[in-house]
Amino acid sequence: MHGRDLISIADLSPQDVQRVVDTSLAMKNGHSSPVLKGKTLALLFEKPSLRTRVSFDVAMQQLGGHALYLSPAEVGLGEREPVADVARVLSRYVDAIAARTFKHETVEELARWADVPVINALSDGEHPCQALADLLTIYEKKGRWQGLVLSFVGDGNNVARSLMLGSALVGMDFRIAAPRGYRISRALVDKAEGVGAASGAAIACVESPQEAVRGADVVYTDVWTSMGQEGERAERRRSFDGYQVNAELLALASPGAIVMHDLPAHRGEEIADEVIEGLQSVVFDQAENRLHAQKAVLALILGEEGA
Repeated sequence: MHGRDLISIADLSPQDVQRVVDTSLAMKNGHSSPVLKGKTLALLFEKPSLRTRVSFDVAMQQLGGHALYLSPAEVGLGEREPVADVARVLSRYVDAIAARTFKHETVEELARWADVPVINALSDGEHPCQALADLLTIYEKKGRWQGLVLSFVGDGNNVARSLMLGSALVGMDFRIAAPRGYRISRALVDKAEGVGAASGAAIACVESPQEAVRGADVVYTDVWTSMGQEGERAERRRSFDGYQVNAELLALASPGAIVMHDLPAHRGEEIADEVIEGLQSVVFDQAENRLHAQKAVLALILGEEGA
């Protein structure tokens, strides 16, 4: 992974994912050193953030490096200054760029023009850093991926796409329940099925939350209305009626199932308060693991020997 971009989780091999998880667990257990001393990461954000900004910033500090936050007003990607120019200028100043953008094409353009690694810290296309933290959490709680079923209930959004591709990489079955009009594209499902053919992962896209959750080992949901979609909120609430992860739905999962949500959560919409605060919830362990997964990604990409 040394010196590489991370735009999609599909940029990684199964061995890369395992190495990220193994490195994350070692670092979480206190086995990390200042391998990024003297390195600077630019946090180039078009969207507000809690977990992404703090975890990247703290990760760089704990690895001996420095993070520089650049707000939307300071840069104005594609408006105040062309994306290509921003990429080339930052490449002269910093060692890597973590970009949190509205459009996936913006991250791709940054990577095309930058001479330093570019990490997708969220776009409307994918959220690979979140998926890596999620795979870490599942591995930590279950001890494996193969033989497990991850059920995603809700919008086929950036998080769902990265989770689907990540599950296919590591051999974990992936089911998603989404209403018509909010499903993952057929082209991306075909891609995941191709990856899953090699790992043994089955991919299923259904409309019924009950069908998706029945017997699942991991039940995952996300907000129905993401940043930038606020004008669609009323319509989305109607479309996703019946897709809430609540005690009744969770009862269909396997007895030892864990509940995941990438946060922030709209309690009472996509997830019931009794579930997110329940004994099966690992939501805040999952949030913590953003830090450990990002430390591993940064060390593997920016470390002198990729470690």
